[in-house]
Amino acid sequence: MAKHRIYAMSFAKVYPMYVAKAEKKGRTKAEVDEIIRWLTGYSQEELEMQIKEEKDFENFFGEAAKLNPSRTLIKGVVCGVRVEDIEEPLMQEIRYLDKLIDELAKGKAMDKILRK
Repeated sequence: MAKHRIYAMSFAKVYPMYVAKAEKKGRTKAEVDEIIRWLTGYSQEELEMQIKEEKDFENFFGEAAKLNPSRTLIKGVVCGVRVEDIEEPLMQEIRYLDKLIDELAKGKAMDKILRK
């Protein structure tokens, strides 16, 4: 079975879109980074290195230090699909991130986004 093309897409190419989406709604790059660090376990330096090295999504999530166990609390719809129902693990990780960025752009409080 062929891999989905998003897996080979550079995280560095999508990252500015996450930031732009957040900033357009009055949120910050720092908040986007906090969400990504929370989800993946990357330090800020590690996150910046992943971006600099233009890692694809497969490697970005595959090399994540420690995926947050609370990420399974993320529920809802992204691109018409419920994230909790996605069976393919990598696609689910990508959609978890998409959902968190959507929540940020919709004005949700960081404590709620980070499932505290």
